[in-house]
Amino acid sequence: MRIFAPLTALAIAITATPAMSQDMSKFEKGPVFTEYGPHAAVESDVTIPQGSFFKVAFDASDAAEEGKINRKFESLARFINMHVANGVPEKNIHLAIVLHGGAVQDVLSDEAYGKRHDGAANVNADLVRQLLAHNVRFIVCGQSATASGIDKSELMEGVEMALSAMTAHALLQHEGFTTNPF
Repeated sequence: MRIFAPLTALAIAITATPAMSQDMSKFEKGPVFTEYGPHAAVESDVTIPQGSFFKVAFDASDAAEEGKINRKFESLARFINMHVANGVPEKNIHLAIVLHGGAVQDVLSDEAYGKRHDGAANVNADLVRQLLAHNVRFIVCGQSATASGIDKSELMEGVEMALSAMTAHALLQHEGFTTNPF
């Protein structure tokens, strides 16, 4: 029992320590999305080879916090911004995001979102529209949508519906997309 006492004290000390604050002063938005997707210049040891081509699928299951943009959507803008800023042509970047669970709410049309959120505007709408305009695919899990009482007609224009999130990821993999683990 005594052997574990120091480890328990260390675990308590670590969890009681406040998280380190983040210094975002070196982050900037752009060059593609000027209102979203902040990124920082990095002295990297891993170079991006000339002619690199990215096909990456993201996954989101959590809805955004009330009144805030979905962090996964912001990650899509960050991915594009940081790679274009580092020499990858935008035409070489193909992204998709598969939405299930609560995240499906974040791609509802303004009208459908307002009906479910006391008339509130969908704060994700502008970013989603901008990402769609840059050929980012938003794919909703039909199983999650059905469980939440959401019809395809309630989704923002350009958002796709799949049979399931599992189906969407499998099909994206067949198209050569890798899955972003975050």
